[in-house]
Amino acid sequence: MATFQTLVRQMVLRRTIVNSLALALGVALCPASGAHAQDRPLRIVAFGDSLTAGYGLQPRDAFPVQLERALQAGGANVAIINAGVSGDTTSGGLARLDWSISADADAVILELGANDALQGRPPAQARANLDAMLSRLKARGLPVLLAGMQAPQNLGPAYTDAFDRIYPELAAKHGALLYPFFLDGVALDPRLNQRDGIHPTAEGVAIIVSRMLPKVTRLIAAARANVRPGG
Repeated sequence: MATFQTLVRQMVLRRTIVNSLALALGVALCPASGAHAQDRPLRIVAFGDSLTAGYGLQPRDAFPVQLERALQAGGANVAIINAGVSGDTTSGGLARLDWSISADADAVILELGANDALQGRPPAQARANLDAMLSRLKARGLPVLLAGMQAPQNLGPAYTDAFDRIYPELAAKHGALLYPFFLDGVALDPRLNQRDGIHPTAEGVAIIVSRMLPKVTRLIAAARANVRPGG
């Protein structure tokens, strides 16, 4: 029969072994957890109007989905979040910015202003709203790719000039990347637009994605530089 002292020694030995195993497992698991965090997809929020949301398209053909597919095909570990709202203006975007772009976002593609121009809203108003959005995103440390718009020519040269200058000037002011015209290569081409002549088809979106890829690649590089290990 084991003595009391022997039982105590056995209990202490078991406890020591358990503690040692726990410590060893902790040391082994911590690097794996950190690696998992580092390997998570980079989250880029596509924040815009119907051009981002994918108006009139199948979900698989929307700009964020096609962009994500193209980036992943090139080996990028990214997730593009669709935060587009059809009909949104810069005023609407500013009102929903903070809750639409979650705390886990790593970068933003900002595409707004087309509806302001189509509705003939003052360029100064669109500028102020975009300026405020860029300021908030900059304060959050989020790299931004600003997708520019162009005003319809029927609004007159003064309006067109004031509106079109918004995007390059704000990009320079805030240090944002600039894609000068979101619909570059697609606008006014009936083969690449839906019947309304405004919203691109799936083929039109594919062209937008291919032309924007170099700037998005630069956005990814900027975002990767901002991501902390395990963050």
